[in-house]
This record gives sequence, C-alpha cells and structure tokens, in this order.
Amino acid sequence: MRALAAISTAPDAPFDLRTVDIGAPGADEILVKLAATGICHTDLFFKSKVPAALGPCLFGHEGTGIVASVGSAVTGITPGDHVVLSYRSCGCCRPCRQGQPAYCDRSTELNALGVRPDGAPRVSHAGTPVLTGFFGQSSFAEYALAHPDNVVVVDGSADKAVIAALGCGFQTGAGAVLNVLRPSSSSRLVIYGSGSVGFAALLAARAAGVERIVAVDPAEQRRELAAEFGAVAIDPTDSGAGQAIAAATDGGATHALDTTGIPEVIKQAVRALRAMGELAVVGLGKPEVAIDIQDLLFKGKTIRGCIEGDAQIHEFIPALIDLYTAGKFPIDRLVTRYRPDEFNQAIADQAAGRVIKPVVVWEH
Repeated sequence: MRALAAISTAPDAPFDLRTVDIGAPGADEILVKLAATGICHTDLFFKSKVPAALGPCLFGHEGTGIVASVGSAVTGITPGDHVVLSYRSCGCCRPCRQGQPAYCDRSTELNALGVRPDGAPRVSHAGTPVLTGFFGQSSFAEYALAHPDNVVVVDGSADKAVIAALGCGFQTGAGAVLNVLRPSSSSRLVIYGSGSVGFAALLAARAAGVERIVAVDPAEQRRELAAEFGAVAIDPTDSGAGQAIAAATDGGATHALDTTGIPEVIKQAVRALRAMGELAVVGLGKPEVAIDIQDLLFKGKTIRGCIEGDAQIHEFIPALIDLYTAGKFPIDRLVTRYRPDEFNQAIADQAAGRVIKPVVVWEH
C-alpha cells in the first residue's frame, strides 16, 4: 500500500514528505488508516539522537484513526473500529502483571525504531527500508502498523484531531495528576511548563476539583491561557517568582509536576515543595540534576519519575475521552490543526510557543 509519510533523514534535517510503501499487516499486526497524529516533543527528542547513517526513520506516536485490516492472529479488534494508538507493553513481565505496563521490562525493545523480528521492513521508500515501529506505531503517515497491546478501541464520535494526543502527551499530563500525584481538593499543585503535557495536567487537576493550581511558564500567551483555566500563572524569569509561588501555595506546594526536563527547573520545583511534598517528573532532558539531599531528607520530600502517566491505556484513554465529551477536560482548546504539507511549520510553531499541541490531519 502506498501512503504519504513525514520521514526523518538526519537528526538536524527537517521532515521530508514522501510517498512510501507500507506492507500488509503480519499475523499479530493491525493496519490503521490514520485520521490525525499529534506531534510530541518525544518525537523530536529521539529524532535528534538517531544518526543519519542508520537510514530514513518514521516517528510519530500519537496516532488515531480507523482500523483498515488486521492480521490472522488478532482477536477483539476488527476493521472499522475507531482507535487511539499508544505505547506497547508485553503483558507478561512483572510490571505488566502488577498493573504497571508503562514500566514493562521489554519497553525499549517494543517501542524502539527497527524492523520486524524476522528482519522484514514494515515500510520502505524507493526500495530502501525505513526504520519504523516507534512506540509500536510510527504514525507520522497516512497509515500505521500497530499491535493489539497498543491499540485502544474508542467511541467513534469524538473529534480525532482532539483525542490523538491521548496516546501520549495528554495522557502523560493527566495521568501524572490523576494516577500518580492524586492531589485532593485542598492541595496546592504547581506545574512547571505549560506545553501540552502541562496543560493536560492542569485540566485534569481542575476536573479533579483541585482548588489551587499554579502554572509556571515564561511564555506570556501560555500564562494567559492558564489563567483562563483558573490557574495562578507565574513567569519564572521574574526576580520574585519564588516568592510568588510560595505566596500562591500558602508557603509551599503539596504537589508539583515538572514537564520541562530542565535540571535547574527541577531543582526549583523541589525547593518549592513544603514538607512531605511530592514532585513528579515527566520531561525528557539532561540525564542528571543536582538535588539538595538534606532538604529532601529533613523535610520528607519525594521525587518520582512518571512514564505515560502510569496509565493502563485500555482503561485510561476511554476514561479521558469520557471526561472530554462531558465538557470536564477541554483539551480541544489546546489543539491546532495542520495539513501534512505544513508538518515542519507545525514544529516551528510549537517551538516558538505559538501553539500548544500541533496535530496533523491526514487527508485521504
């Protein structure tokens, strides 16, 4: 099958729209005709790490669409089903058996770029294999090959451009709040970074009834939107930002979320916690950060990593769609739609802070 795809040819090169050949689904695969795909910082982070010598790559991990066909071993999912694609997990290892598939022992193997186990390419261009399988989908294309463990059947009435990012970004932010931090109505929650993950966290906290939410972001436009959603918006570049956060949280945050992955921001987030406060970190960035252990120890503070919002996708994604359709999780206000030929412009707009969540709508 021939399809349009946004291909990466080098870490620092723009995405290149090409017509590729996509193979028929294998026995355990599902071919999805994509309606929309979100563009996530994670795509760009990993794109920047893959050497050009490995050949063309197909990223994308926030796809949604309609099942076109399924392999002979697939059960419970049929052509015509409306689906959201998310991350893969094996279902058999200890974390999976304990209800934590985001920490699957085989996560790297199942979600990394590559070819099929038998060496056959899923996608090729002009006879050259394209590395695919990113998050088990590689959905920067009109069609994607996925698997039953990362295909979530959903209500077909929901706007697909809106729910696409539930596969990663929106579920990460919402899950960090609802599944990990679990603040109460009287909690004081501070969110560092108001991108798509941070805003999803803000909206989830609001849906959960948290009374005081603080959004910390240097972009004025994003602070204004956070304020519209009921948050106290603070510019971290202001000299009095620390005091403003302390005042907004009555002396310190009970819970905090870092979406930036920036070491200095993480340090600030830890300092801003009150005694027994908890910080969840979800951002990809530099691998090391210096933490004041005495502050952590004597004040009983906690830092916790969080992948994919600790979500069990087949339950959590439909639950978030229910919140959205009920008007309690207005993620539609975060989405800006782009045509496929505007792919690189979407990335530029996101980097410049002009949009929160760019979503490419595929035209068939």
